[in-house]
Amino acid sequence: MNGTYKKATAVPARAIGAAILKAEGMGEHLPNPQLIKKSKDYWHMLGPGLTTGASDDDPSGIATYSQTGAKYGFQLLWLSVFTFPLMAVVQEMCARIGIVTGRGLASNIRTSFSKKVLYACAALLFAANAFNIGANLGAMAQAVQLLAPKVRYEVLVVLFSAISLLLQIFTPYARYAKYLKWLALVLIAYIVSAILAKLNWGEVLKHAVTPSIVFDKEQLLLICAILGTTISPYLFFWQTSQEVEEQILEGRTTIRQRQGATKPEIKKMRIDVWSGMFLSNAVMFFIIAACAGVLYANGIRTITTAVQAAEALRPFAGDATYFLFAVGIIGTGMLAIPVLAGSSSYALSESFKWKEGMYRKFKQAHAFYGVIIVSMFVGLGINFLHIDPIKALLYSAVANGIVAPVVLVLIVIISSDKKIMGEWVNKPYVTFMGWVITGIMMLAGGAAIVSLFL
Repeated sequence: MNGTYKKATAVPARAIGAAILKAEGMGEHLPNPQLIKKSKDYWHMLGPGLTTGASDDDPSGIATYSQTGAKYGFQLLWLSVFTFPLMAVVQEMCARIGIVTGRGLASNIRTSFSKKVLYACAALLFAANAFNIGANLGAMAQAVQLLAPKVRYEVLVVLFSAISLLLQIFTPYARYAKYLKWLALVLIAYIVSAILAKLNWGEVLKHAVTPSIVFDKEQLLLICAILGTTISPYLFFWQTSQEVEEQILEGRTTIRQRQGATKPEIKKMRIDVWSGMFLSNAVMFFIIAACAGVLYANGIRTITTAVQAAEALRPFAGDATYFLFAVGIIGTGMLAIPVLAGSSSYALSESFKWKEGMYRKFKQAHAFYGVIIVSMFVGLGINFLHIDPIKALLYSAVANGIVAPVVLVLIVIISSDKKIMGEWVNKPYVTFMGWVITGIMMLAGGAAIVSLFL
């Protein structure tokens, strides 16, 4: 009887409360429960795709985008729109390979192609990622010095290395994946900083949809650098392996249990991947726009690091933009470094059949975590050997320029093979796009290599 009474009075009580709020003019400001639920469902769908896309906007990438805006104004802004579908198609192929086969990318390559090709790619990937880690650690330390000038550079580099290593080795994968996912939101700082810069948005949007190229050596090399930093080999390996990690987290611990995929799984993956790549390219868009609208417009045309961009923006765009740019460098570095080190470890461990995976504890996968440790120490060492960070990034770009086209060929072949992919084999137009992207990256990689000798 009492339970029936409560049930009967619950709805009227809520209705009375809503009526009172409406009468007082507050009801219209209440959040829509359905909208909140949809937002929560969308957030839960996001995972490997979001963190992969966000990690692409690391400090070295930010430096490239800043240089683009400062040197050429809004002219190359259209590249942020152009690279979005290219990046998303490649990462979706990688994610689909991971979900359907239940194996990482290197493992799939090892079973289908020459091991020598895989070993060479994995070695070059390790070298490129180590240089990138070193450059990112240096950028993060310099960004902290912008906010706290008295803190020593060497102390900061060691501190960031130690924090990143401890998190990668001793944090359980389920918790670590959530940490990376939330850290991706730091990229919003760049969107806000561009809005605060009070740009001419009519001019911005015009150049976003109007392709323009001046065929000089510097601009072509910068375009190659943008392509290289948005479609990078470490993203391929990380994306595929993280999809496998997510399956293991769900309890599918054997390859047989992980093989195959359902329509809801593929749909969720696509939403995740395209959302992550959209965020990545949106951030590129806003960084180029901010530096074009502020630095280029005020005659500041030479930017070589993300930290220089933050310093140059301050006198014209104010302290808020300066602060957000600096904080963004630190946050994106903390996100990108584990992805760089982790992708090297997945590639090498799967190549040599070592026990791998962040779901394993350190004592269960010494070699896997050993690669991460070595990657971090090489990156740290670069900062103490006083290697020019710009040269380090150039070497990294050359290594990626060699690896990316080769791995892209293998990705397109694997994802187009019905024996491997079953019903989730590439559609013909996806395969076509895959080959077009591979051709573009061959040209970009070749140009990056040639630039060393010119």
